[in-house]
Amino acid sequence: MKHAHLLTTLFVILICLSAPLRADSVEEINAKSINALVVLRDSVEGAGDLLQEAVGVLVFPDIVKLGFGVGGQYGEGALFIDGKPTDYYATAGASFGLQLGGVTKSEVILFMTDAALQQFRGSRGWEVGVDGTVTLFKAGAGTRVDSRTVQSPVVGFIFSSEGLMADLSLEGAKITRLAR
Repeated sequence: MKHAHLLTTLFVILICLSAPLRADSVEEINAKSINALVVLRDSVEGAGDLLQEAVGVLVFPDIVKLGFGVGGQYGEGALFIDGKPTDYYATAGASFGLQLGGVTKSEVILFMTDAALQQFRGSRGWEVGVDGTVTLFKAGAGTRVDSRTVQSPVVGFIFSSEGLMADLSLEGAKITRLAR
């Protein structure tokens, strides 16, 4: 129990030292989100077509994930409908186990049907794996997406500036609407 308290304290200190604790402005979120969509289009063949077919696109351009035994992540993003930002959201999650270090990543969640988008927008807090299932595209040789093979109403991508990232999950991430 004493070690868990120490690890939690160290985790909080690590977060405080890693970045200034201030929220991005709407303009910053919009600009970073648009840039993240460009990176996704450039790094995954077929992503542009899939983005155009989506009825809603939720973009978290810079999620910080840190861990020291106990891990956590946080990021802010925008929901785009018809190519325009309409609402703003935060994603947060915790994890436990052997982990050390940090990573910055981007996540894009595509709502391919009106029903999936309405369910998401109608929730007070949407948890991946509980309130909705997300089919996640992972890195791999020749990764290509195609709208003819995507059968899921909700599709997700996790990536960095180098492209799709493997061995990451959206499970357990809680997404809540921000008042902006």
